[in-house]
Amino acid sequence: MNYELFIAKRIIAGKKYKNSISSPIIKIAITAIALGIIIMLIAVATGLGLQYKIRDKMAGFKGHVQIVNYDNNNSDVSTTPVNKNQDFYPKFDSISGIKNIQVFANKGGILRTETDFEGIIFKGVSTDYDWTFFEEYLLEGKVPDFNQPRTKEVLLSQTIVNRLNLKLNDTILATFLKTENSKLPSNKKYIISGIYNSGFAQFDKSFMIGDIREVQSLNKWTENQVGGFEVLLDNFDEIDQKGNEIYSKIGVTLNSKTIVETYINVFEWIKLFDNNVWFIIAIMIVIAGINMITALLVLILERVQMIGILKALGSTNTSIRKVFLYNASYLILKGLFWGNVIGLSIIFIQHYFKVITLNPETYYVTTMPVYISFTAIILLNIGTLFLCFLMLIIPSYIITKIEPSKSIKFA
Repeated sequence: MNYELFIAKRIIAGKKYKNSISSPIIKIAITAIALGIIIMLIAVATGLGLQYKIRDKMAGFKGHVQIVNYDNNNSDVSTTPVNKNQDFYPKFDSISGIKNIQVFANKGGILRTETDFEGIIFKGVSTDYDWTFFEEYLLEGKVPDFNQPRTKEVLLSQTIVNRLNLKLNDTILATFLKTENSKLPSNKKYIISGIYNSGFAQFDKSFMIGDIREVQSLNKWTENQVGGFEVLLDNFDEIDQKGNEIYSKIGVTLNSKTIVETYINVFEWIKLFDNNVWFIIAIMIVIAGINMITALLVLILERVQMIGILKALGSTNTSIRKVFLYNASYLILKGLFWGNVIGLSIIFIQHYFKVITLNPETYYVTTMPVYISFTAIILLNIGTLFLCFLMLIIPSYIITKIEPSKSIKFA
């Protein structure tokens, strides 16, 4: 009879340990594995979620790469125009992986009511603009309609609307600073066609989105003069490579910058999430491994007499160690199963019900975003199982120190 397989089945079935001393230790070990995978799943989901959400919001306001005149390099306000007739516009055919290229022009101004005022940047866009980002965060109304000679419709953030005590379809008075071509401030009236809330406080409190022809008129520009171009990429991970390619393809009077270069402090802060996630994963695996080592040692010490009998019957140290390692692997898998069930449930609840909220002034989002892929789930589970199993191999060598003559004597 194959004693190893027979005993392994008995142990795995749990018939030998239901009322044994090792029972609470085993439950603690399973719980530690489950808690470990729960925390790891949440750490990965929230870390990736914050990274993706913040960078997508920044790209929504600024594009992945901006092409402007050198004179506008360090300003959010377009001062020196760029000719719209460029080889790379409206299609950047010489570079692959570009989703869209769109013109824009920014103008600094002040929104005024009878009782209050608010400084803003009027971002003028055209018919080539990708509204996907703002449609996602639109709370009321609609995006401006450009199918007319010139529209007075604008998008305002909920932050500005609340500060000025405005509402949808209100008419708002805007005053724009003088320019080289216009020595006097200009007053314009606009209609609030839509209200958005991206949760990115830095931009929500500043930007008003409208017709680029309004900015061109305010700056006394022609219809072929724009503030610059925004380039949207298919894959954010290629932003450095594509940024260099774009720079090499544009004219010598133009400059291009990726949002990573423009907002380097934000992206350096985002990178810290990866370090935190890896640190949490390492700590959780170590804790889970220590608990499994404890459980394995208790199982072995509780079965010293059985080990002695098996050795006396001719079983090798390797075969006996396999019995306990199989059992330990079963316990790890059981902990992983419950950890995945609970951890993924928490992630899905947060994704659909937005239970956890954040301060947008600090985190650039109003709710904790979560993102996780099947690849990440599989790698976490396989990695945890493999590393915990490796940590059990050395402690299992205690079996080789058990002598049948001494262990059976007190049976």
